[in-house]
Amino acid sequence: MIHKLLVANRGEIAARVMRTAHALGISTVAVFSDPDADAPFVSVADEAVRLPGAAPTDTYLRADLVIAAAKATGADAVHPGYGFLSENAQFARDCAEAGLTFVGPSPEAIASMGSKLEAKALMEKAGVPVLPGATVTEETDLGAVAAEIGFPVLVKAAFGGGGRGMRVVHTPAELADAVDGARREAASAFGDGTVFLERFVVDPRHVEVQILGDAHGDVAALFERECSIQRRYQKIVEESPSPVVDDALRAELGEAAVAAGKAIAYSGAGTVEFVLDQDGKFFFLEVNTRLQVEHPVTELVTGLDLVELQLRMAEGEPLPESVTGAEISGHAIEVRLYAEDVPAGFLPATGTLHRFRIPDLPGVRVDSGVVDGSVVGTHYDPMLAKVIAHGRTRLDAARTLARALRQAELHGVTTNRDLLVGILREEEFLAGRTDTGYLTRHDPAELGAAAGGGVRQAAAAALAAQAGNRASARVLGGLPSGWRNVGGAPQRVSYTLGERTLEVAYRLNLHGRGLDLRVDGEPLGGSVALLSASPDAVELEIDGVRRAYAVHRIPGWSFVDGPDGSAALAEVPRFADPNAVAHAGSLLAPMPGSVVRVLAEAGAAVTAGQALVVLEAMKMEHTVTAPVDGTVAEMNVGPGDQVDTGQVLAVVEEPEG
Repeated sequence: MIHKLLVANRGEIAARVMRTAHALGISTVAVFSDPDADAPFVSVADEAVRLPGAAPTDTYLRADLVIAAAKATGADAVHPGYGFLSENAQFARDCAEAGLTFVGPSPEAIASMGSKLEAKALMEKAGVPVLPGATVTEETDLGAVAAEIGFPVLVKAAFGGGGRGMRVVHTPAELADAVDGARREAASAFGDGTVFLERFVVDPRHVEVQILGDAHGDVAALFERECSIQRRYQKIVEESPSPVVDDALRAELGEAAVAAGKAIAYSGAGTVEFVLDQDGKFFFLEVNTRLQVEHPVTELVTGLDLVELQLRMAEGEPLPESVTGAEISGHAIEVRLYAEDVPAGFLPATGTLHRFRIPDLPGVRVDSGVVDGSVVGTHYDPMLAKVIAHGRTRLDAARTLARALRQAELHGVTTNRDLLVGILREEEFLAGRTDTGYLTRHDPAELGAAAGGGVRQAAAAALAAQAGNRASARVLGGLPSGWRNVGGAPQRVSYTLGERTLEVAYRLNLHGRGLDLRVDGEPLGGSVALLSASPDAVELEIDGVRRAYAVHRIPGWSFVDGPDGSAALAEVPRFADPNAVAHAGSLLAPMPGSVVRVLAEAGAAVTAGQALVVLEAMKMEHTVTAPVDGTVAEMNVGPGDQVDTGQVLAVVEEPEG
């Protein structure tokens, strides 16, 4: 029996594993890095041990520190979650040598899938369809290997997953840079920079099968999940069952997945991933020898707890009838809520989550690693939570999930919420016509455009601010917001929303509750009435339509949520700081991070679009390029430097005349 479980992970998956362990009467231990000292998962655990440092290589990837923490607390088992050490065969061996039960497959099974190229050879022998590929070494003739495979090719990390260390290459000229970039990214994320090339199937569906194996040699398939909608080769929408998999194809996929599992004597929970091409043929991608991020959709359509089953399999129990006789009930859809700026190209976002609230709707589940006040930094993956909905039909699940996201209050950090809502309500998605090219056919910025455009939200913010001013006034504090006893100039306040500035002008009419309300000089409607206003809520009637807005104000910001969308509005100070204006031609850091490479020096002639600085944040690389042809007048950073958002990295001057 497992008595005390150390969870060698962080964030939402650590908390999720602990909840099931506690339900089974198992005590838990958390390990945490310095940035995670106040993270919610730490307080969920019965005990917690600090891993000094911040970088994954110094903390969550240190097997010796994790095992030392288990020994110090008397833990007898380790659950690796996903990512970090979850697919590290040596870590599984180290756990066994330390007398710890590793909640996962055997070290041999992990090792057999550790090299994705060797894994494909093993799967081919087991009768599972595979794509051609080759490992990249220092001696590899990249051009020759890629030509043999056929363009386009995919450069892919041999160890790890989650979309990191991946590049699509269409021409030989792109290949060397793509391999170098993938190696660096893979080394940072997984501690191993080995990459390989694989034939890239254009716009396939990404379909995977959940498997469970016991210590007695039995393996069962728990149906498929579709994970085709991706950005940067990382999934953002997952569902079960797939809208295009019928009973016959489901049986074929299940048989292939079970064959894959039995070929490596798999035990515990794992996932066999496939690509499904336009002709309905599927090809093996990899076996993830761990729990997947998207496992909740399988749980919701089967009624099973996969973490509980992992723990029971680790204790030696055989596969129960609930697994071997499982059936699909309804439909489940999961979205990954990320801290990122979608219009800026999915740049990771950082900051303090001043409010994080997702409504508790029937059929909705939230697996979260953050709460009000959580700080989102640059060290780890930017996923805030997984939000999952289960319904009788796919349409039911999509509508419920979209409503939960739309009503969520997410304040202080930019998220991909609007994009997710846009996808869930888009016609092609609702028709089930999804593949990995979905976000190339649909502009993410357009899909995620706020319905209200922020105009009515800005008006509500201004009225709430004025209501707050009136409520705190020492004289005549009970007068209505914006009221004047004589006609005069309206009240004015300005906000920035992204790159847009909105000026709100408002004046309450002398009689009744009518309101002269304008944004950027344009009336908000032909007839506008202020029904109520307080510092945290405003109700407006515009041309006969009533809308209520919740307003959350912190110094310098107003966060507004309403039925037509949400907006984070920065208050524009009345008097601008002249020192805040950057020098013309300045290249500003788009997010906090560390400088990986500097590709030009002061005095160098550069062309528009030329890469000048490469930054790394949240284990992803981002390239800052020259905006115009010119000369590098200043280069203010070097490799290893830490930078903040808006910091001047370099200055490029255009030639005179």
